[in-house]
Amino acid sequence: MAHSNPLSRRSLLQTASAAAISPWTVSLSSAFEANRKPGAATLRLSASSINFSRLPIEAACRKIAELGFEAVDIWSAHAGCPHLDDVQQRLGGSGLRRLLDAVNLKLYALSVYAGGYRKYAELLGQCGGGVAVQGSAGPCDPADLVPKMRAFLESLQPELELAEKYNSYLAIENHGNALLDSCDSLKAFTDLNRHPRLGIALAPYHVLARGEDVPEAIRICGGQLLYFYAWQKAEGLEQLPGYGPCDFTPWLAALRSITYAWYVNPFMHDEPEPDVMAAALAKSRDYLRERWEAVSAANP
Repeated sequence: MAHSNPLSRRSLLQTASAAAISPWTVSLSSAFEANRKPGAATLRLSASSINFSRLPIEAACRKIAELGFEAVDIWSAHAGCPHLDDVQQRLGGSGLRRLLDAVNLKLYALSVYAGGYRKYAELLGQCGGGVAVQGSAGPCDPADLVPKMRAFLESLQPELELAEKYNSYLAIENHGNALLDSCDSLKAFTDLNRHPRLGIALAPYHVLARGEDVPEAIRICGGQLLYFYAWQKAEGLEQLPGYGPCDFTPWLAALRSITYAWYVNPFMHDEPEPDVMAAALAKSRDYLRERWEAVSAANP
């Protein structure tokens, strides 16, 4: 018996309704859409709660807000980060909204590498919506890339129905030894994806690990780029912008060229103690702002 492709059939209707703006952006009246996606001429910065995983979520959010970041990405239990499960079990959506309002911080994303989007979808909806970031699938032979990618995209249909229900987006991160890894796999993803609530979370760390070009990866993602880690392949604090060997200017120029309108998120793994982490993020914040101004001046 022949089966229709639910991803393609549904996406045709969604894409048509969103076509007045972009094939990849749904026009919504929600607070998330109104407050978190301005024009791309302004650099907007977020930070990840996992970089302060030694602190309770209240203190982590307060620290991120004090550093001048506009939004937060709250992590589930990857590497033991306690924040998202604590929010879900203790605060709930209303408690998280009160916390964020108190420190003047917006919710950008939930990173759900541990637990998966389905576990946290309703919580994200209770907060007005946002981006959920997760991984892809296991690696495949290059000859099988297109059919494997198509099957993976089709497997996300339950998550995408939840994203519609809870006014959210699903961003799939590229990662070493995964289906979404190389620039070729990014191209396969963007060629096959037709769902306006599905896109990519691009981690330059893993692009660099393959010896590939970050600006090229950004351009391949194009309007399907929903999340950008300002993160280079190095050790310790040198993973951060303004520390390691990478010049982020071409990366920011590429983001500007695709009219990227989401947040730029300076990032590292294996964070130091909170005061050192805060000072390092402050330096990265200033570096990104200075480089963005240079890019904007060169490309008015």
